[in-house]
Amino acid sequence: MKRIWRAALPAALAAALMLTGCGGGTKAVKVRLNEVTHSVFYAPQYAALELGYFADEGLEIELTNGGGADKVMTAVVSGQSDIGLAGGESCIYVYNQGKEDHPLIFAQLTRRDGSFLVGRTDAPFSWEDLRGKTVIGGRLGGMPEMTLEHVLRQNGLEPGVDVTVDTSIQFNMMAGAFTGGSGDYVALFEPSATQVASAGQGYILRSLGEESGDVPYTCYFASQSYLKDRADTVQKFTDAVARGQKWVAEHTDEEVAAVIAPQFPDTDPAAVAAVVGRLRSIGAWNTDPVMESSAWERLETIMIGAGQLAEADKVPFETLVTNEFAEKAK
Repeated sequence: MKRIWRAALPAALAAALMLTGCGGGTKAVKVRLNEVTHSVFYAPQYAALELGYFADEGLEIELTNGGGADKVMTAVVSGQSDIGLAGGESCIYVYNQGKEDHPLIFAQLTRRDGSFLVGRTDAPFSWEDLRGKTVIGGRLGGMPEMTLEHVLRQNGLEPGVDVTVDTSIQFNMMAGAFTGGSGDYVALFEPSATQVASAGQGYILRSLGEESGDVPYTCYFASQSYLKDRADTVQKFTDAVARGQKWVAEHTDEEVAAVIAPQFPDTDPAAVAAVVGRLRSIGAWNTDPVMESSAWERLETIMIGAGQLAEADKVPFETLVTNEFAEKAK
């Protein structure tokens, strides 16, 4: 079942909108935002929500957890959602399918994989420990799974030969499958990794993002028609995201955790702060929403290595990415 989150309007702004609404004036513009999963990994977005940055721009955010990049893209392409937050690979897949009004990426939120390798024993770790073992890796062709394969190859392990990567388990079910006994290792987002470790059901061993390097891991995208017809809304949305990125970069882990805590009511605030610190230490977040072409090239290299993109099907940066809104928001 999807969980819906809406940005709360500051009291003064809410009152002003109610008054203008009664007189036929300006009302908040609703933006249906579909995120790939609900994770502390997206702290700058939640900071923008909780601090009222979207509301300051006159936007009401209806936030839906899509439960996977493929589902997020389906929602955007079908018109059920206005903006998607997921891996850039999803835009490449749709473009290569020949979709006429294919989505364009207009802002980047994270620049490294937010997954952590979790194992069953608290012992000195070597990537060689995975040889002959099974890792629960996520959906085939998704960024978490492809980045995992990339890191394995960097460390001398060929997926499907030296180590089994289980792609049969849905992204939001991976932690439960691991704690239920499936796999020897699992690649988990936060706060799931910390929750598993805190429950004594696993141990965080490595950051996949630190191993893989910079890549446009999570981006905002929308259909070309939406970007054209709602350019003002998209700019305001990007401005709010940029403010959230800047705020997170300038505040402590504890301050960030306190602000985004309402987004994670079932997680101990101290654990949220620890996760924020862990993600900050690996350079997980963009400090502004601009995407660099070099990162895009690395994304396509990872996709080719994973067998999900042919060299001939590479898509130029300029074809699927526009920095028009992000540059203005810096």
